[in-house]
Amino acid sequence: MKYLLLFLSILLFFNCDNDSNVDNEIENEEVVDVENDTPENIEVYNTDVISESHVFVVENGSDTAYMINKEGEELYTWNFDNNLGNDLELLPTGQVLGIFKPENTSFSFGGYGGIVQIININDSVEWEYTYNSENFLAHHDVELLPNGNLLIMAWERISQELAASSGVFVDHDLFPEKLIEVDYDTKEIVWEWRSWDHIIQNLNEGFDTYTEISEYPNKIDINYYDEPDGDIMHANGIEYDSNKDIIYLSVNYYSEVWVIDHSTTTEEASGFVGGTYNLGGDLIYRFGNPEAYDNSMGKQIFDRNHFPNLIEAGFPGEGNLMVFDNGRTAQQSTAYELEIPENFNLIANADNEPNVVWSFTDSNMFSERVSGAVRLLNGNTLICESDYGFWEITETGEIAWKYTKEGSFWRCYAFEINDPVLPIFGL
Repeated sequence: MKYLLLFLSILLFFNCDNDSNVDNEIENEEVVDVENDTPENIEVYNTDVISESHVFVVENGSDTAYMINKEGEELYTWNFDNNLGNDLELLPTGQVLGIFKPENTSFSFGGYGGIVQIININDSVEWEYTYNSENFLAHHDVELLPNGNLLIMAWERISQELAASSGVFVDHDLFPEKLIEVDYDTKEIVWEWRSWDHIIQNLNEGFDTYTEISEYPNKIDINYYDEPDGDIMHANGIEYDSNKDIIYLSVNYYSEVWVIDHSTTTEEASGFVGGTYNLGGDLIYRFGNPEAYDNSMGKQIFDRNHFPNLIEAGFPGEGNLMVFDNGRTAQQSTAYELEIPENFNLIANADNEPNVVWSFTDSNMFSERVSGAVRLLNGNTLICESDYGFWEITETGEIAWKYTKEGSFWRCYAFEINDPVLPIFGL
């Protein structure tokens, strides 16, 4: 359906925080559609700058997903037997890859899953893997690797007794992060990385983990964040860079993104030697919050963060990383494009933060949970604000499109209208 659109220009001033590292602190003209037959959920539609793309909408924890056009029409809907927990991706084959919630778990936190599935166009399940036990639970995100294997994020139970043996004294079990790579054909775990193998602490002497936090930026301060339920890191997103064979891991409670060497063996990943970067499973880079490793140099970028994703080849900003900063304290969110260093240098007591290439914020944009941002082919950026809907923003910070709908949105993925996957669904 095509709508005849009539636009009025209305001045809209954006109150940006001067200390927020935001590049686009400008006044924008918001173009509001007043045509009577325009869908109520389209708040801005600027034909001069809007991109020709559809939006794959992933509702947070829902049993459905759908594709919409910029007129707000739902073009195609996917329905599932289980609720999402949380990510869902539309693959080039027309299949969807998602992480889903099982009926029962031994423990759970926000964003829990447990079942990874690849679902065919006819709704049959092509592939399934369950990672749900007394001690492990898959959650939030899953990535299909170029070799066909699946990279899955999970919580791992660390008992109070085991924690105490490492100098961590708490009155509850801990659930730090781990990553597993599962072979598509055999469903065997062929690689894993455990955050617990790389912890340090500065509270209790007499343990191998005891040291000065600031002197070991490649290690993880296990006491940085304490949550009574034991979910002390709450990672929420993974991105794999095949060119460097590295993994970006968004760690919400640390307000950081950690960079992990995937070229290691599992044995090397448990230590601090080996792999392309010869650091084993220690962090080869981290950014977003220097305070997380007691570093007084460098300015904090994130205050809770979601969805690290590399800008695709051929898109403006190719190779840079998009990250959504929730901005919990200021109650104002920001979408960032960051230039990741070609050579990773994580140096104690030094400014290790990446360059901010582009950013956008608005006094009306705030989501304290989930959300994300992706780059579009025309240079615009599509932003998912979880409890609101979607923004499309130009390189200069002009609002090209705003879509709102009641509910909660995990992420949005953009598909150019000539994408070869769309005809599979008659689009």
